[in-house]
Amino acid sequence: MARIAEWIAATSPALLVSDVSVEVALLARLLGTPTAVVAMRGNRTDTPHRTAYDLADLLLAPWPSTLPEPGWPGHWRAKTVHTGAFSRFDGRSPAPAHEPADGMRRVLLLMGSGGRDISAAELAAARAASPGWQWATLGGPDGRWSANPWPALCAADVVVTHAGQNALAECAAARRPAVVVPQERPFGEQSATGRALARGRLAVVAPRWPDAGDWAALLEQAHAHGGDRWSHWAPGDGAIRAARALADAAATGRTA
Repeated sequence: MARIAEWIAATSPALLVSDVSVEVALLARLLGTPTAVVAMRGNRTDTPHRTAYDLADLLLAPWPSTLPEPGWPGHWRAKTVHTGAFSRFDGRSPAPAHEPADGMRRVLLLMGSGGRDISAAELAAARAASPGWQWATLGGPDGRWSANPWPALCAADVVVTHAGQNALAECAAARRPAVVVPQERPFGEQSATGRALARGRLAVVAPRWPDAGDWAALLEQAHAHGGDRWSHWAPGDGAIRAARALADAAATGRTA
């Protein structure tokens, strides 16, 4: 915090962007610096989050305005720019559907490093209970890490993933059919995201890791649903919208 305060004193920034950190946002405001806060879904009505969101000049919401977070007060909504999700893969041509030469359809389990709610035994049971589907795993303690998951995403007939913003953005950029299983996170963030996806009919959403016997039907349901509706979640210009909103907020801060 001392280093951030020294930087603010030395540079007099027109705007500080807090990527979800309440503490940094509040420090900047205490030092008289305008802030933009990257908002998160879930129950953010606790005093720290409410204070940071109240004091922010701009809230960036990386989800579409058609699927707002329920219960936000009007003064939050008034200063929110809904960018939609954005990914480093935006702008690439989504992978076309393909017929597997070996007769096996492919599932990609896309995990992260923020903790997980499934065990190796549960994953093995899901594999065994879904004949005709070949499973691969990226991320997490049991899967390989890849600097470029795009080929694996494009090769998947169905992606199974959690409800973290980044994983969803990359799945959406590839327009892949998906089964989304929200994981336990503070403030119910992923559960709230899962509810938004279900409202928008963007993916098959399971509130918890399904029983092994349910997987075959879930994969078939996701495959039949397709991935075209991901364009509502990630239209492809989210980063441009965010940059424009930040530039406008910074310009306002300079002239205030």
